[in-house]
Amino acid sequence: MLTIGKLSDAAGVKVTTIRYYEQIGLLPGAERSAGNQRLYARTAQDRLAFIRHARELGFTLEAIRDLLGLTDRPDQSCAEVDAIARAQLHAVQGRIARLKALEAELERMVDHCAGGTVADCRVVQVLGNHKHCAADHGRDLHGVSE
Repeated sequence: MLTIGKLSDAAGVKVTTIRYYEQIGLLPGAERSAGNQRLYARTAQDRLAFIRHARELGFTLEAIRDLLGLTDRPDQSCAEVDAIARAQLHAVQGRIARLKALEAELERMVDHCAGGTVADCRVVQVLGNHKHCAADHGRDLHGVSE
């Protein structure tokens, strides 16, 4: 059995994260020692590693919850797992496409800057009026739409 501190170190996640994952049901509640200290089985470390890796790949907590639910039924088809992973892949591809569009627009803005005064600065002009952009770069990564 691992204490929460040892689990934190072993899994590479903060203690507060472990408590949060317990609170939202991604991690089963811990057993308690006679002194009321949380105690975790080694399986909690494996589950935390799964969650951490899925988060690193950008999966939402809801998708991770679904994936964990599916791993609890190992004999069923993996079609649902594939669908969740495919949806994440499409989301990442969409973000990459938006980032490429943003990169192109930023390069265009910077390349067209004449190096004069702020009053004549192409960067300021483009930022001030989206009509100066070469293309519609849509939603940015912060969810701001135009």
